[in-house]
Amino acid sequence: MIVPMKKYAFLVHHSDYEAFLEGVREVGVLHVGRKNPEPTEETTRKKLMHKEVSGVIQQLKKRKVEKQEPATPAHQPHGLAIVRTVLDLNAELERNRQQLATLDKEISYLEPWGDFSPEVVERLKNDAGVELRFFICPEKKFNLLWQEWYTLEIINTIPPDQYFVVFSRPDDKLDIQAEELPAPRFSLSELKEKKAALEADIEASNRELDRHAVQSLPHLEKTLLHIEEELDMADVLGQTAPEAEEAVMLLEGFVPETKEQALIDFCEKMSVVYIAEKPKPKDNPPILLKNNRYASLFEPIGKLFALPSYAELDLTPFFAPFFMMFFGFCLGDAGYGIVVLLGATIYKFRAKEEVKSLISLVQWLGLATIIFGTLTGTFFGVNLLEDQFAWLGNIRSVMINSDQAFQLALILGVVQILFGLVVKTLNLTRQHGFKYALTPVGWIILLVSLIDIGVLKMAAPFSTWTAWTGVGIILLFNDPEAGIFGRLGKGLWELYGITGFFGDLLSYIRLFALGISSAILGFVINDIALRVLHGIPGLGPVLFVIMLVVGHAANLLIASLGSFVHPLRLTFVEFYKNAGFEGGGKAYKPFEKKV
Repeated sequence: MIVPMKKYAFLVHHSDYEAFLEGVREVGVLHVGRKNPEPTEETTRKKLMHKEVSGVIQQLKKRKVEKQEPATPAHQPHGLAIVRTVLDLNAELERNRQQLATLDKEISYLEPWGDFSPEVVERLKNDAGVELRFFICPEKKFNLLWQEWYTLEIINTIPPDQYFVVFSRPDDKLDIQAEELPAPRFSLSELKEKKAALEADIEASNRELDRHAVQSLPHLEKTLLHIEEELDMADVLGQTAPEAEEAVMLLEGFVPETKEQALIDFCEKMSVVYIAEKPKPKDNPPILLKNNRYASLFEPIGKLFALPSYAELDLTPFFAPFFMMFFGFCLGDAGYGIVVLLGATIYKFRAKEEVKSLISLVQWLGLATIIFGTLTGTFFGVNLLEDQFAWLGNIRSVMINSDQAFQLALILGVVQILFGLVVKTLNLTRQHGFKYALTPVGWIILLVSLIDIGVLKMAAPFSTWTAWTGVGIILLFNDPEAGIFGRLGKGLWELYGITGFFGDLLSYIRLFALGISSAILGFVINDIALRVLHGIPGLGPVLFVIMLVVGHAANLLIASLGSFVHPLRLTFVEFYKNAGFEGGGKAYKPFEKKV
């Protein structure tokens, strides 16, 4: 559910405003209202600083440094100075790496010619008037007559090319069909010395970055929190409205009703004038969710799409059981469910506190997979409905075949679509009154009647009458504010939307399709493993085990991804649409101390 909020407005004398804000931050329950959407210059500067520091922290965390206790230097520089040092090291590293890449190309170019002194070549040209000209050509195209016509020396042969030099006078004309290369400017030994120096510089920079990754991360994280506090303060000041010729400061915000007493006590202690009232929908209060232990596990899933608006219902407790069932249906293998449940349970003992709720969610999803895997009779790709498993006895009586699984997927779709319409009815009644919720009521009556007429056939004549009743409600009560002809027009358009319900229903077939596909892949893995076992003497048993472990692990990973994504789609597209979900809520973020 959405925690009820109270809207507060504070009037504070400008001389007391800074102390007031510090006190409000100490209390840590006020979500400051957004009156000025445009950030101030100070806020923009702090955001850039925050981005820079957080980027350096992420970079240092990614460095693979052996675990060790961070040393505490005698003098720890300011966090921003550390950031500047790290950024300078990054820039130096990038320059050196680019130079190293250029050197590698030059060395690669020079290696076929060997190590010689360019100074000697230049002196030979200046003192003796003899030029060394460097050529390369395919070995097959090298003309042996060139050696007779010119003073030519073959330096190297690296298939498919031939490297050679020609000694000539400046005015000599050479008739050589080969590519002439520019004379090297440096010797090979000089380039290798430069490369060694660059590599030493790169190594030194990396050592310095490693040192910061060990010693400076805690200080940088603390600096980041200070910047966040400064950013929050700058943002609050940007949302402050000066009144009475800037003598009084006006600040508005929202507080959960369950936490407002602490703020009231603080205001009374400081003699601050404030006004408290229930917020209106146009105030756009922030959203704070509070659900039971089970439903709260699914809140991160709902936040992937959007938070609800303040006026509507929180759909988390409504979609949670369906999402769990859909995941189990899609993965649909009891063996895989056991692996997921046991793996999550074991990891939970050593996991950090902040991720334990996500692991608990995985445990529930693993349990759902065991239940639906048992229901469909699948265990690590083995079909338990086959005759050789008759010894399972009464357990097999609860198992269903593929036709029944297909029907179950459609039944779950019908149930969730109708449930979504019920939620929509409650939502509209809560927000606008029951007369605005008559359209979904008409759809519920119409769809239930059509199901009875077409499938159940329990009370066909009565259902025909109720179906027309549903049509009448949709036609006449779709918009209480419109006239009769406007309602009829909108009602006809609403009735055309029945095709959308059938399209939504067909989407639930994916539950059956994913479940059967993972079962088939598991069966194929088992079949291949058995062929390996019986077909390869000696190594057969070893390869059999490897094939089973690797194959089922890969199938589990692939199937788990699909089993998460497709229920997500059914929730956000089919259920949210039929439940009339609007969303657009902003998360509750109190102005509070971070350090």
